Amino acid sequence: MDTTRQKIDFSALKFNQISIMTFSVLGFILNQPVLPALVSAVLIAGSINRNVALFKLTYQGLIRPLNLMKPNPVDDIPAPHEFAQLLGGIVLGFGSVLLYAGSSVLGWVLVWIVIILAGANLFFGFCAGCFVYYQLRKLGVPGFRIQSL
Repeated sequence: MDTTRQKIDFSALKFNQISIMTFSVLGFILNQPVLPALVSAVLIAGSINRNVALFKLTYQGLIRPLNLMKPNPVDDIPAPHEFAQLLGGIVLGFGSVLLYAGSSVLGWVLVWIVIILAGANLFFGFCAGCFVYYQLRKLGVPGFRIQSL
């Protein structure tokens, strides 16, 4: 994870949150656990390799060129956002496993936790995964250090 300051398009992050919420809620409404499972795969894959971050690629290749969202570049550190995305993907993955294993209530609870936290970031600017990242940094956990704060 990159721990140096760079321009991050916060509109891309918002589109990511909108996509997470849309597909996960749709999965709940249609009772289709495959949708949160796919969102989980997209988030985890994009966290591992930015070149396959499907929601960000959709934003860059479709949403931004069509002027559906205006770029909002902010000088920031990508690592906390990448960690938050990975954490959301893992929680959705566990939720999906539980749904397929027959634990519908617990599975959907985990999915809804991700939906609510994505909404908190989208609507209120509170990134729970970023908060966890910075708490782990304060505790001195290896891998959560930022060189340029």
